[in-house]
Amino acid sequence: MDRTAGGALLLSLDAVVIDTETTGLDPRKARMIELAGVRLSAGKLAPGDTFRQLLRPAGESIPAAATRIHGIDDAVVAGAPPFAEVWPGFKAFLGGSVVIGHTVGFDLAVLKRECDLADIPWSRPRTLDTRLLAQIAAPELAGYTLEKLAGWLGVETAGRHSALGDAVMAARIFLALVPKLREHGIRTVAEAERACRALTAVLDDQVRSGWIDAVDATARVDAEQTLQRFDSYAFRHRIRDIMRTPAIFVSPDTKVGDALARMTDEKISAVYVHGPQSGPEIRAADAGIVTERDVLRALARDGAPALQRPVAEIMSGPLAAVSAEAFVYRAIGRMNRVRTRHLGVVDEKGCVIGALSARDLLRLRAGEAISLGDEIDAAADAHALAAAWAKLPRVAELLLAEGLSGRDIAEVISRELGALSRQAAVVAEQIMRKSGRGRPPCEYALLVLGSAGRGESLLAMDQDNAVIFAQGEPDGEEDRWFAELGAHVADILHEVGVPYCKGGVMARNALWRGSVATWRDRVGKWITRSSPADLLSVDIFFDLRAVHGDGSLAVSVRQAAFAAAKGQVAFIKLLVENVSVPASLKFFGGIRTVAGRIDLKAAGLFGLVAWVRAMAIRYHVMERSTSARLTGVKARVQASESDLDALGEAQGTFLDLILSQQVEDIAQGIPPSNAIAVKRLSGRDLDRLRAALAAVSTIDELGRDLLFRD
Repeated sequence: MDRTAGGALLLSLDAVVIDTETTGLDPRKARMIELAGVRLSAGKLAPGDTFRQLLRPAGESIPAAATRIHGIDDAVVAGAPPFAEVWPGFKAFLGGSVVIGHTVGFDLAVLKRECDLADIPWSRPRTLDTRLLAQIAAPELAGYTLEKLAGWLGVETAGRHSALGDAVMAARIFLALVPKLREHGIRTVAEAERACRALTAVLDDQVRSGWIDAVDATARVDAEQTLQRFDSYAFRHRIRDIMRTPAIFVSPDTKVGDALARMTDEKISAVYVHGPQSGPEIRAADAGIVTERDVLRALARDGAPALQRPVAEIMSGPLAAVSAEAFVYRAIGRMNRVRTRHLGVVDEKGCVIGALSARDLLRLRAGEAISLGDEIDAAADAHALAAAWAKLPRVAELLLAEGLSGRDIAEVISRELGALSRQAAVVAEQIMRKSGRGRPPCEYALLVLGSAGRGESLLAMDQDNAVIFAQGEPDGEEDRWFAELGAHVADILHEVGVPYCKGGVMARNALWRGSVATWRDRVGKWITRSSPADLLSVDIFFDLRAVHGDGSLAVSVRQAAFAAAKGQVAFIKLLVENVSVPASLKFFGGIRTVAGRIDLKAAGLFGLVAWVRAMAIRYHVMERSTSARLTGVKARVQASESDLDALGEAQGTFLDLILSQQVEDIAQGIPPSNAIAVKRLSGRDLDRLRAALAAVSTIDELGRDLLFRD
């Protein structure tokens, strides 16, 4: 996937930082005498990955005034090659990376002139300028030279006025600017470009001086990127659709020959090995696997006696596994990373419920996008997580181009947000161990709530997470450990690009963590006390999904919550009354907008989701997604199917339109939101939007009708 797309995060950017030394300061006349670049890989300076070359400006002498600045004279470059010989190597060094420089418009102009003089085709790269970025981050500074910025940011000054030294210095300045830009809401390449283009006075002055624009038109850059088509099957289907059941288990003392005979009889290429105790539920962490290849290797090494050995001696463990609810592309990525042809399939509690082999995945391909999920799983720090997460908008764009619905893509986004949260917890645990806080004091589960739990997240997201741990009192030793863990998780996610929740729904806050007993007591009070704040809390809680740790803790608490709410009609009535849907349609069918946009979450999606959730709680429908909840409610009550179906269609319309707008906005450097521009809609989409807004306007009446049915 092209990591130079506008959605790429500055925190994890792949880029080359360049600098030049020249014979003068007018790019329309100056010749290049030194060219250098240093590489940033996943947002870090790559030691030793540099380019530096002196150049001989054929037929021209280096002025003494220029030599006094950079120390390069005619004698120094006498044996150097001309630009035409150097360019192919430098172009290869650049590759397709974003190019960064300090006052990079000057360097671009000099590069273009040298290409023109050498009759070499010129194609400008996508660029960022540290001088412009610094002005955005700190408009009050008195100046923006490399020295002033280095002093402000605490960057070491070394090798000044050499192309390589200045490139290294500019790279360090860029890295120091990234967190300051994030404070201004600038996280991606396109957002940085958009902010730089607003500095019109500076850009105009540079152009008048003969420089090339430091930022190019995003539309042109993105138009040059080709959408590579790929087989979207892997993003449409879940593991449960293709796994084999049941998983075939043998005991650890089973002879290798007997295991091989079992494989032959069952026509399978592997058997799983359970722990010392067999039972109806076997966790993947306690299981192993023996494959045909393991048997062949044993035979090659030990001959026929190998068949009499117990499988425990040749098995691999613990069993590599994937969730039954995961999409197929995740299994492909996992197999590629751990170099295996077999995976166990597990349920929410981590227990093996099926088997998956490479044969089951044959012919399933989805290009580089498949690597997204497994890159998240393999990330060792926030930078690596950000590098993987930056692919998400591009994946969404590709899937839209393939014709997937907003609902389908939202499920993919939600699964990856869950995976990102899980890996943030893994990294957070490592931080805790290194700081001397040790391992978790007891079993726990990290949860995602709200849209991530329902599988309905889009590209404008923030954090909604919680922690359940096995035992401990509020503000006790266990609670304090998990408070620190929650703080690390929140900080990592925020740094990667999933902002802090404005409502505080994060495990670092006391209300969103607790032991199993604490959570059961808390939910019971929410249901019986039912203050406005409690209603908001319990509402989002019922969408919970475990993404890390002991999933059985989450399952038990969620089941207890549904049981506590069963029959509590007064409580459900309060939930329904708390749902509000504004009137967004005008009398003659027009759509109410602000600055040409309508916020579809506020106009209907939020109320629709909350109402359906309340009905699911009322009728004990345990499904999480809004569409599955609607189906469950329809099966339990005698209601107008057309009304409920219209709500399902409305949700699909909202998701389609919001996601399409978000992809477009990200490419233009506009932070994604839930507001869509009405004028960009086709006639068909306008009709769909009107129908969706009309459907959600009936929620109040429909709620009164359904609330007290048996």
